[in-house]
Amino acid sequence: MSTIAEVSETTGFSREGVEAISRARLETGATRDARLRAWELYESLPMPQRTDEEWRRTDIRGLKLDRLRSDTRADAPGIEPLAALQEAGVENAADQIALGPNAGVVVQRDAATILATLDPEVAAQGVIFTDLPTAAREHPELVERYFMTQAVPPTLGKFEALHAAYWQGGSFLYVPKGVKVEAPFRSFGLLSEAGATIFSHTLAVIEEGAEAFVAEAYRSPSLEAQSFASAVVELIVASDAKLRYVQVQDWGRNVWNFMTERAILADDALLNSLHVTLGSRFSKSSIASHLRGKNALAEMLGIYFADGDQFFDHHTWQLHESPYATSDLEFKGALKGHARSVYSGLIKVEEGAQKTDAYQQNRNLILSRTARADSIPNLEIGANDVRCTHGATISQVEEEHLFYLQARGIPRPEAQNLIVEGFFRPVIDRIPVEEIQDFLKTAIARKVGI
Repeated sequence: MSTIAEVSETTGFSREGVEAISRARLETGATRDARLRAWELYESLPMPQRTDEEWRRTDIRGLKLDRLRSDTRADAPGIEPLAALQEAGVENAADQIALGPNAGVVVQRDAATILATLDPEVAAQGVIFTDLPTAAREHPELVERYFMTQAVPPTLGKFEALHAAYWQGGSFLYVPKGVKVEAPFRSFGLLSEAGATIFSHTLAVIEEGAEAFVAEAYRSPSLEAQSFASAVVELIVASDAKLRYVQVQDWGRNVWNFMTERAILADDALLNSLHVTLGSRFSKSSIASHLRGKNALAEMLGIYFADGDQFFDHHTWQLHESPYATSDLEFKGALKGHARSVYSGLIKVEEGAQKTDAYQQNRNLILSRTARADSIPNLEIGANDVRCTHGATISQVEEEHLFYLQARGIPRPEAQNLIVEGFFRPVIDRIPVEEIQDFLKTAIARKVGI
């Protein structure tokens, strides 16, 4: 039998690696079998090709899966959460992990959980919030019911199948019927070793009439060797439930990031989501809201800022399956240097989903002559009594706008920052959380070069 140390030095992905992860986490029965089935599915599926519509503008030939290293450690003794966050460059790390304003905190470094807390008053209401491996052991009936069975099945694609076989970290949130929690549940995913992989999975189940706020951040320093991050987010929002979900991706420059998110909304459910993409060398995000209930509402916001040679690809789906539902999407991006972005969005209205109200907007601001943005909005309408609109713009900063500000004594970098912040402001203003607004303003200034 391979030891954990031996497995951690093995490169590439294999069935033996899947079995080693399962042994290290003492998995048996359904969980272990699901991993092995996912691995068989992964082997049977072809790698995405440039001839596939979703990958037509996305080149993954630079990804070297056979050189990556997986880790089987279930915990990380001796590693302090505060030190790990500071090492990854998280600002005000002590405040971030303090329990005070938070309902719960999960911190994971590479494949290991180094902190999992939950406010006792929140726990007394029946709320479960912990790292996903712990939840799988202590609440198997809940995890097995929802984990990659409804929102993101392994059959969704090659990388989803790999994730289902190799998942190791992530968080699990369960809010019982009628329970409302205002303070955020925070989760941090940290990557510390060059050439390593991280498979983080978020599963949030918000029962009927419940309310919750989940804030996640992915962070790492810029490492020398290519690294790999795989994230899957499953959001189950029951009837009359409300969920606010925020994700900030700020990986180091040699990370290749693949993220799939699917939300399922029942009758009268409300989802407010925000995705912030700042880091990684390559990032491909697939984000969808399935509006399966009447009067459901999904607000989908996104901000991305690419510089250098970064490549960001966002695909979004607003899937209307029931009548009287509303979706409102606004993604905005800025690019500088030789960066490139791809946005493709689809509003799909199923037959019978009458009175659908769907809006989709993607706007891009180009800050250099060598940056490029592609935007492809799409509509697929199967009902005849709907209101569906979409729009896309790509434009450069007007020199006369910069001149106007510079003529009033504002240095050019600060003038550019004012213009970029003003460009993002309509999205920022839609986020009723002052802490997140302040973070975005600081991140934008850092990207501009202030």
